Amino acid sequence: MAAKTDTHSDTQNETPQDADLGAAGSQLSTAPKEEVSFPSLGPIGWARWFWRQLTSMRVALILLFLLSLGAVPGSLIPQTSIDPVKVDQFKEQHDILGPVYDKLGMFHVYSSVWFSAIYLLLFISLIGCIVPRTWQFVGQLRGRPPGAPRRLTRLPAYATWRTTAEPEQVLEAAQRTLKKRRFRTHIVGTSVASEKGYLREAGNLIFHIALIVMLVAFAVGNLWKSEGGKLIAEGDGFSNSLTQFDDFKSGPFFDTDDLAPFGFQLDKFVATYERGGPQNGTPRIFRADVTYFSGADGKEHKTSIKVNEPLDIGGDRVYLLSHGYAPDVTVKDGTGKVVYEGAVPFLPQDPKNFTSSGVVKVPGAKTKDGKKNQLGFQGFFVPTFGGKGSGSMFSVFPALDNPRLTLTAYHGDLGVDSGLPQNVYQLETKNLKQYKVDGRAVAQMMSPGQAMKLPNGDGSIKFNGVKQWASFKISHQPGNGLALGGAVAALLGLAGSLFIQRRRVWVRAEPGPDGVTVVEIAGLGRSESAKLPEELADLAYTLQPDAPQAPEPEPETEASDPEDSAEPTDSAGNADPSEGARA
Repeated sequence: MAAKTDTHSDTQNETPQDADLGAAGSQLSTAPKEEVSFPSLGPIGWARWFWRQLTSMRVALILLFLLSLGAVPGSLIPQTSIDPVKVDQFKEQHDILGPVYDKLGMFHVYSSVWFSAIYLLLFISLIGCIVPRTWQFVGQLRGRPPGAPRRLTRLPAYATWRTTAEPEQVLEAAQRTLKKRRFRTHIVGTSVASEKGYLREAGNLIFHIALIVMLVAFAVGNLWKSEGGKLIAEGDGFSNSLTQFDDFKSGPFFDTDDLAPFGFQLDKFVATYERGGPQNGTPRIFRADVTYFSGADGKEHKTSIKVNEPLDIGGDRVYLLSHGYAPDVTVKDGTGKVVYEGAVPFLPQDPKNFTSSGVVKVPGAKTKDGKKNQLGFQGFFVPTFGGKGSGSMFSVFPALDNPRLTLTAYHGDLGVDSGLPQNVYQLETKNLKQYKVDGRAVAQMMSPGQAMKLPNGDGSIKFNGVKQWASFKISHQPGNGLALGGAVAALLGLAGSLFIQRRRVWVRAEPGPDGVTVVEIAGLGRSESAKLPEELADLAYTLQPDAPQAPEPEPETEASDPEDSAEPTDSAGNADPSEGARA
């Protein structure tokens, strides 16, 4: 048996040798052929040239890279849609970069003109590239493998031998063996044509279609999304309506009337911390125990929300973001009436030990004479006070070991009646006067149960205790499932296009000049691979029982010249299908 296993195949470049392959070496890929000719001048010619460039896979990959590169500023630079306060702070801190970034759309990357242009061009490029390749692939699936080329010896993997079996018997055995190996086969004349590895092109198409699905999911998620935040103290609740959100933003096509009917109540927030060692103060448990209801029936259920373990209600997800402390206070005015009672959330200034600041606003207070006297208190809260020797009002541990509340009292006009929006966590002191006694500001540090009296009999404020609060994000992302499906399909398609090899195998059986059947096996792959010669050798070995190798003919000798009897008249070599087997 003679075999040739050199694997230098390059079916993309046409050579005189490849010209002998004809249709057998064509259409191993659905990639469109590149034309070297330049388009003719004129609008139609330039439009055709631009369309060919846009729908090429090379441009699609470049646009995909630009889209990934364009998303980097959206992660590094504050975005208006996420945190407009940080955007304003960035502009104040960077006098030069701020205006430049604003003109370039860096503060709203995903809705900027340049990002949208890349996104749309990539979308068009992928569709324009996939549609013709899909039809071409469907045509290949409906067709049959091409017949064997005239010279099988020109193929990169080749084997031949002589057998005593009949050609029809060899072809039937070869077709039967190839079908068992999941080749598509059919007999063309004196040869069996077979092909395998169509899933490579299918995987390639699935990968690019999955990219389109992911782009669609990204668009759906941005056009129909909604997202809002809510800070809730223990014992308080939330109902999924627009007025309940502390902040809310949505996509341009989202209708606030479509908010899912659900709500929940924060029953208790549980947080424990490491005590001692190098990880002192590190959170160990961070959990919000809630009671929620969904739908019109309002049936209540109890569950817990943890970091990275959101609560899924009616297609919306409730994420636990952060937590803090809310001192519970009772305020009485000069008439002795309770004008405010409840927990006031204080925002952490020290995220490690939760030194927090906050304000208490009481617009309905009166003096002892019954005159209007709005009260304001600005203060600090520490869950664990270090003691008088600690030097300042800072917490030394995040847990509620030794809570203290320090308040400074003001009175006058809080500005809540002006109609202008105010920050509930800041006290506008422009129209307020600070309470003073003997020239000193009225301020007091209180433990739970203590109270601070105001001068002139204007009332008092009592520190009752401490509740915890938690901050939640309620998110509605309709494209998440579609994006996940697209990502999974893209991985499967990419794996198929990388690990599956498309190849063609031909088996030819013809009678030689001496009547002995000559068998030729040859293979052609889309890319160079050592597995093709191995597969051909294994096929030849499998065919041996049905096509056993015949003995080589003895070389002929000339009787007139005995001295030359040792020299053969013809040399044995690989069979040439155009000449038949040489004996």
